[in-house]
Amino acid sequence: MEPFPDQFMEFHPIHGTNVRLDYSGTQATRVESFANGVCFSKQPLKPGEIFLIEIEDKELGWCGHLRVGLTARDPRDLEVVPEYSIPDLTDLGDSWVFAITRNHNKIIEDAGADEGNNNNNNNPKTFFTDSHLYIENIRVPRDKLVGRSRPGRYSHILDDLYKSNALPPTARRSRIGVLYVPKGQDLADMHIIINGEDMGASAKGIPAVQPLYAVVDVFAATKCVRIVQVEYGFSSLQTLCRKAIQKHIVHRMAIDWLELPEALKHYCKYE
Repeated sequence: MEPFPDQFMEFHPIHGTNVRLDYSGTQATRVESFANGVCFSKQPLKPGEIFLIEIEDKELGWCGHLRVGLTARDPRDLEVVPEYSIPDLTDLGDSWVFAITRNHNKIIEDAGADEGNNNNNNNPKTFFTDSHLYIENIRVPRDKLVGRSRPGRYSHILDDLYKSNALPPTARRSRIGVLYVPKGQDLADMHIIINGEDMGASAKGIPAVQPLYAVVDVFAATKCVRIVQVEYGFSSLQTLCRKAIQKHIVHRMAIDWLELPEALKHYCKYE
């Protein structure tokens, strides 16, 4: 699929009653309770265009986490934003939402499914990977897809995630995205991307005739999320410099040993 011009992603001004957006419209915080946190993308998504968010803050004491998906319902046409994306929004029809959990997000395809659909998913998880994530004929720039933990003093001893450069899907700084892949006959499949890995088609045969908006439910233990802008066109000079540095580093923490400005080290390790 041909690349398309970048559009600046924002949350829709219509959202759940407990949501507060920042001045840029790119950060959504649930200010009370555990529900009424449903948000939408301001604009419909194009085919293959990812709506990517990062978990900024969490709130202990609640059961459940972020929920993401798609809806064919224009937020402006809703009489009231549903309290929950599941089941309230999905029960209205024309909405497909997936609940993110700590461990079980991968969709197991049928044995007869096309083995070529997710040919990159069997690759080992590493910090420095191919430049794009491929989902059938869709190419998603991988540069911004993976969230980065900020290791503490004893991370190298206590936290295996420090060594593997991976984050649990529900952790702070984890990055989660949603997109749809055209399948012909005005249908599409919805895919959830978690820290650079395609979870498979979480909803199949979605009618793609109407515009499809991203759905983000800032639910329960997820307190605050922000949108991560993805570059589909030419990479910025900053991004190219980072890639050149990362290409010669075995582990992201080794960047600390380089004679570079601290701001550049931080950008290479965490963004």
